[in-house]
Amino acid sequence: MIEFTLWDILRNLLLAARWTILLSLVSFIGGGVVGLGLLFLRISKRKAFRTVAKYYIELFQGTPLLMQLFIAFFGLGLFGIDVPAWLAAGLALILWSAAFLAEIWRGCVEAVARGQWEASASLGMGRLQQMRYVILPQALRVAIPPTVGFSVQIVKGTALTSIIGFVELSKAGTVVTNATFQPFTVYGLVALIYFALCWPLSKSSQILERKLNVAHRNH
Repeated sequence: MIEFTLWDILRNLLLAARWTILLSLVSFIGGGVVGLGLLFLRISKRKAFRTVAKYYIELFQGTPLLMQLFIAFFGLGLFGIDVPAWLAAGLALILWSAAFLAEIWRGCVEAVARGQWEASASLGMGRLQQMRYVILPQALRVAIPPTVGFSVQIVKGTALTSIIGFVELSKAGTVVTNATFQPFTVYGLVALIYFALCWPLSKSSQILERKLNVAHRNH
C-alpha cells in the first residue's frame, strides 16, 4: 500500500488549486465583460433591451448554479455536441457571474445623483458619452467594494463544477481522500486553501469600502 505524506497530499491539492484560481479569473473577467453589456441593456432607454436584460438576470439569479452547470454540460450533449467539462464550467460561471455583476453595477449607477445625468445631457452628450465621462467614473467608486466582495462567491462557486467532472480543488480533495483514506486531513487542508484564497479578497473588500466611504464623506 502506498503511503502518502502530508506534503504529498498538500502538493496534489495545491496543483488542483491552480485550476480553481484560473477558473475564477476566467469567470470574473468573462462575467465582467458580459455583465457590462447587460448593464447597458438594463439602463437603456429602449424598453425591449431593458426587458431582455431583466429576464436574463432573473433567470440566472433565480435558478441554482448547480442546475446551470448541468444544463451547460449535458444540455448541448442532447444535440450531439461534446462539451468538455472545463468549457461547460467556464461558460456557466461566466453567465452566472454576469447576472450578479450587472445588478451590482446597476445599483451603483443608480446611486449617482440624477442631476449628473441632467447636467451632462444639457452639455449635449449622448447616452454613451454620459456613461463614459460622467456616470461610470462616479459609479466606479461605489462599485469596487461589492465587486471585489462578489469575487469571493465566484471562488466558492467553482467548487460546484466538480459535479460535472472538472478537477478543481474540491474534486481533487475527493480523489485524494479516496486514495489516502484520510478525509479529516485532506478536507481540512482543502478548507485552509479556500480560506487562503477567499480571506484576502473579503478583507480587501472591507478595507476598500471603508476607505471609499471616508473619501466620499470628506468630499
